[in-house]
Amino acid sequence: MTHAPHTARFTLDPAFTVSPVDPRIFGSFVEHLGRCVYTGVHEPGHPTADEAGLRTDVLDLVRELGVTVVRYPGGNFVSGYKWEDGVGPAEERPRRLDLAWRSTETNRFGLGEFMDFVRKAGAEPMMAINLGTRGVAEAIELQEYANHPGGTELSDRRAAHGDAEPYGIRLWCLGNEMDGPWQTGHKTADEYGRIAAETARAMRQIDPGVELVVCGSSSQAMETFAAWEATVLGHSYDLVDHISLHAYYQEQDGDRDSFLASAVDTESFIENVVATCDHIGARLKSDKRINLSFDEWNVWYQDGAIPSLSGEGRGEDWAEAPRLLEDNYSVTDAVVVGSLLIALLRHADRVKVACQAQLVNVIAPIATEPGGRAWRQTIFHPFAQTSRHGRGTVLDVRVDSPRHTTRRFGEVDLLHATAVRDEATGAVTVFAVNRSQDEALPLEIALRGLGLGEVVEHSVLADADPDARNTAAEPDRVVPRQVTGTVLGDGGETLKATLEPLSWNVIRLA
Repeated sequence: MTHAPHTARFTLDPAFTVSPVDPRIFGSFVEHLGRCVYTGVHEPGHPTADEAGLRTDVLDLVRELGVTVVRYPGGNFVSGYKWEDGVGPAEERPRRLDLAWRSTETNRFGLGEFMDFVRKAGAEPMMAINLGTRGVAEAIELQEYANHPGGTELSDRRAAHGDAEPYGIRLWCLGNEMDGPWQTGHKTADEYGRIAAETARAMRQIDPGVELVVCGSSSQAMETFAAWEATVLGHSYDLVDHISLHAYYQEQDGDRDSFLASAVDTESFIENVVATCDHIGARLKSDKRINLSFDEWNVWYQDGAIPSLSGEGRGEDWAEAPRLLEDNYSVTDAVVVGSLLIALLRHADRVKVACQAQLVNVIAPIATEPGGRAWRQTIFHPFAQTSRHGRGTVLDVRVDSPRHTTRRFGEVDLLHATAVRDEATGAVTVFAVNRSQDEALPLEIALRGLGLGEVVEHSVLADADPDARNTAAEPDRVVPRQVTGTVLGDGGETLKATLEPLSWNVIRLA
């Protein structure tokens, strides 16, 4: 039997798996940056605001998005933040300069408001600690305030502030991007490794069961990459559970082929960090395995090369909640985000937490206008579909795909794909991206021992205009749509589909 040379194919077999998916891979991120908090998740006086000032139209979209964990309060913001400023009566909280984003922070939204938000969103909190301008003492004071049942000054202060029950925060980030010279309180790897280890040790004295994330490199491009991880883990390996990774991508110089292949870098980054972690574990003769927290990732046009949501500038220095980083995403950006989600799932054996940055307005899947509507950006859809249908066990997908040459990554597969099996029902969902800008990609999947008998749907996000975007005026300009012609054959042993050019695809099989 011969095949057209341009057909992509792979085999699915329930005997060959990667790992069960940790639901926390579908996390997000709320930072005190721009309008993420103020007029994003929190806007007293908005027509949809609840009694706590939370926008319920945004909460509805967050639940639809399927967010499982939310990292807070930063980001670069946390390295100059005093958590005490954000508790107690809102009218008594101090106004502060935020050095990270040259803004004025009112502190009207703080820890209690955040915990109310994540509870209503049905998500788990992931709390970042300031290890830039603060240290061990402040970290354990925050932990005691948040988690101790009562009977101490700090836990009783929480109760007096209206939360008698402890917050029960399990997941903590030991600082943020401490390898970056831009970070307030930037440290060398040895300096940071020491304070991270001492903070972790103290936090475990309060609660041995806390789950801790130590700072890895801010990107694979950092000059200190890998050496930073090795040094930091040399100090903290037996005291922490995860190491962080951060990565952002954008189209540069009209090189869309390389942009569509961004996940090549993501997968390389993951595999290189895993190798470094395991090397340190071997050197320390430890049986423990460090997992990965990819707690900042997204498409982000850091050069301001695409339209903003508002069309406005970045505001004046020290403004309150200025319009910052409000990227308005295209179909192409959504396809790349889908590919980044595929990369995370393909490494579910080690990536146990991941947070798309950020949740609302700031490089975000959800956009709002003050006093106005909230809507879904193009990148909302691949995240929501993956969170909804990507629960279960990741199957081992090894593609045989046509390839093309990119300026940045050399030869890459046109097909980027993974598949997740629901162990309870046996249903399988295939997530696939066609990186070709101009050619459809025929796909054949051999299905072994899966007992599949029905194509439930084949959803595609693609458009004749790859730069099409959703806006307040046209919030549903770009949405996934159903395609036909995807069929099972050979008694359920083969699936055939065609992937449109530059497309994100979700194929559900029962």
